[in-house]
Amino acid sequence: MTAAFFTGLVIGLALIVPIGAQNVFVFGQGVALGMPRALWAVVGAGLCDTLLIVLGATGASALLNSVPGLRPAMLLGGTVFLVYLGVKSLRTKPAEIEDATGVWSRGQVLRRTATVSLLNPHAILDTVGVLGAAITAQAVGTRTVFAAGAVTASWAWFLLLAGAAHAMRRVLTKERRVWFDRASGVILLVFAAWLGVEFVQTFL
Repeated sequence: MTAAFFTGLVIGLALIVPIGAQNVFVFGQGVALGMPRALWAVVGAGLCDTLLIVLGATGASALLNSVPGLRPAMLLGGTVFLVYLGVKSLRTKPAEIEDATGVWSRGQVLRRTATVSLLNPHAILDTVGVLGAAITAQAVGTRTVFAAGAVTASWAWFLLLAGAAHAMRRVLTKERRVWFDRASGVILLVFAAWLGVEFVQTFL
């Protein structure tokens, strides 16, 4: 049972640690909001990953492959949303940095985190598809423990990201945070372009 938990933990980390839109967003919330407010981004991302892992464990990966047009729709939706977030980050101004630290809404943070998480086709395909297949490949008696390890990996990683971002706030002046937001915007636009290329390739 312990081996199954740590196997799930390691595989979960292997899938989630590589830089992606969800990680960039959670880290950005840690920089913008600091602790403990950034914990709501951790909660949002953790709950979404937990949901996707549970769906994968219950066989939703087969659904992803069987529904015609689902993958292109996911890729298009993810592309549009990441373009929106990327452009918004690129247009960040110092005055907006002040507003972000003074006025915030936990509901807005949760909604935006959920949108980034659930409109990210690669996150869905990796979590539901790859982890789902790995879970169903386990012995029946260890599947729940394996899934628990993967869920733990997600929550621990997001907490670490938000905590590291909070620590960086001490050295990030307002001007540096503007440039950090703009750099994040470039990364998000790169991911948007990647998804856009994959969307086009589905019709070739």
